[in-house]
Amino acid sequence: MMERNRYFETIENLLKRLENSQRESIHQAAAFIADAIMAGGILQSFGSGHSYAAAIEVAGRAGGLFAAKVIKDPAMGIYEVLEGSGSILMRKVEVLPEDVVIIISNSGRNPLPIEIAMKVKAVGAKLIVVTSLDASKKLTSRHSSGKRLYEFADVILDNLSVEGDAAVAVDGLPVNICGTSSIAAALLQATILEAVELMLKRGYTPPVRLSANVDGGTERSLEIEKQYKQRIYHL
Repeated sequence: MMERNRYFETIENLLKRLENSQRESIHQAAAFIADAIMAGGILQSFGSGHSYAAAIEVAGRAGGLFAAKVIKDPAMGIYEVLEGSGSILMRKVEVLPEDVVIIISNSGRNPLPIEIAMKVKAVGAKLIVVTSLDASKKLTSRHSSGKRLYEFADVILDNLSVEGDAAVAVDGLPVNICGTSSIAAALLQATILEAVELMLKRGYTPPVRLSANVDGGTERSLEIEKQYKQRIYHL
């Protein structure tokens, strides 16, 4: 009998732990998203470097919300350790008090996401942080404030990744392989589901995106986008 792939086993165990441990955090994050959209705000997400993959889970994809956009890092993480980089980026990004912002950073130690969090809090918008909480607490901040990203959060979605992210040991290698922080995508999709269900319970029809590859999807999108395009296509 062929040995089972240990990555699948690792991820399945992690998903079970996330479902059991993050239930209340997902519920709170979903409430923030529902509140924001029903108040006329939007959902914004940011991830630097590889965390960008999780950020795009909640914006511009089928089954997601129209009232959502990604805050794009033009340098794709090259300057995330440089203090001031986040402040400069946020000069061109509009965040309103009625918005909710998700910032994804496994370590939570670098200046770029920290400074974006500072801007979000200064504006008065709600902040959802996706991070590896235990790992981040062991790390020192690279920002002069001395704070890590999770310390700015209104709610934390803990991805439960190990320190250094890679979680699978392989005989013959001195380091682990297979990062698990990508599981943030599952956390965020679970949160969107709860947010949509909550809006429906409140009698509000959430603006959900239908795939452009489904007949009628493009036409439907163009109609719904009219009320959000000034925000979601703005820097």
